Amino acid sequence: MYSEAKERYAALGVDTDGAIAKLKTVPVSLHCWQGDDVRGFDTDPTKPLTGGIQTTGNYPGRARTPEELMADIDLVLKLCPGTKKLNLHASYAIFADGEWADRDKLEPKHFQPWVDFCKARGLGCDFNPTFFSHPKCDPLTLSSPNEETRRFWIDHGRACIRISQYLAEELGQPCVMNIWTGDGFKDIPADRLGPRVRYKESIDAILAEPFDFNKVKPCVESKVFGIGVEAYTVGSAEFALSYAAAHPGKCIPLMDNGHYHPTEVVSDKIPALLAFFPEIALHITRPIRWDSDHVVLFDDETREMAKEIVRCGDLDGRVKMALDYFDASVNRIAAWTLGFRSWQKALLYALLTPGDDLKRAQDEGDFTALLVEQDELKTLPFGEVWAQYCRECGVPEDGAWLEEARRYEREVLSRR
Repeated sequence: MYSEAKERYAALGVDTDGAIAKLKTVPVSLHCWQGDDVRGFDTDPTKPLTGGIQTTGNYPGRARTPEELMADIDLVLKLCPGTKKLNLHASYAIFADGEWADRDKLEPKHFQPWVDFCKARGLGCDFNPTFFSHPKCDPLTLSSPNEETRRFWIDHGRACIRISQYLAEELGQPCVMNIWTGDGFKDIPADRLGPRVRYKESIDAILAEPFDFNKVKPCVESKVFGIGVEAYTVGSAEFALSYAAAHPGKCIPLMDNGHYHPTEVVSDKIPALLAFFPEIALHITRPIRWDSDHVVLFDDETREMAKEIVRCGDLDGRVKMALDYFDASVNRIAAWTLGFRSWQKALLYALLTPGDDLKRAQDEGDFTALLVEQDELKTLPFGEVWAQYCRECGVPEDGAWLEEARRYEREVLSRR
């Protein structure tokens, strides 16, 4: 069946073997926080999430320790094709017996177990300061009018720069370090400029920490609103994009496709940013009406984002890709796996699109052919190429991996 699919695509000038070979080399970051509902290991796990973060559901089997989380990640890695990186939050620091450090005092040694984990599996690692679920959220962090609060979180950000440099040097791959805060107000503020000026100055202070931009890629991530900050978000899209534009060589923009108004699509924003920025970063999720971080599916906008990445650079590394969602209402292993596989499907689907022919039709003004050909691509035997990709990567095909997740649930998760 793959041979027949290969011939169908070849008739359109598409090399399926080449697309599979290309995708095998493209790194995508797998977020650690799906496995434990964004709890981390540096605070009381029984306390509620705060700072604009909320996880819904209480499916059994949540990871409670570093060992459990690593075991869960291992299974996901085995069920997903392609090249992976790991994505950590600072709250996943691992402390030796009797040791603890607050977030402003975190050191590279607190992530040595994660380095060992990544080295053993050939993974790179991205990183995120954790500006939420902490007593020092007052509720603001980097934009707080309280100088002591700001200093604490600036010191946290600087510590994370050092940790990111350590991860990049130890693992031999650049580390994307993303700055996001839930700073904002529930109702209409009296001062919109002041918090943003303080936020800008705080990020300036964080990025004053020495680092090698070839190894550490700091980002500023925007958001349209958050839980408890519905009226005003300090780190708006305009703020984050302007900050990155004003700091070339020190910062790149990061777009989360759940962090915009419902009628906005990040697929259209990708080429707009790539016209100006050498590099950008993405957090890939699935919004439903708001930033609800649903499990990524092989849906229309997911495919469109992947198409734009391929069209704009043929996966040349300019776009740093990471998943970002957390669903506690379903089997967490299945959620992780489905999301990663769906993004891999979207990238493969994009690589199998005859982009040059479609662009030619657009440039020649043949919009009839463009409309027809794009729609007819949907019924090509993509599933057979995807199955071949899974076989070549040594992972289960569709229809076969869920039972492995169920077995793990019966034998491991149900006993937690």
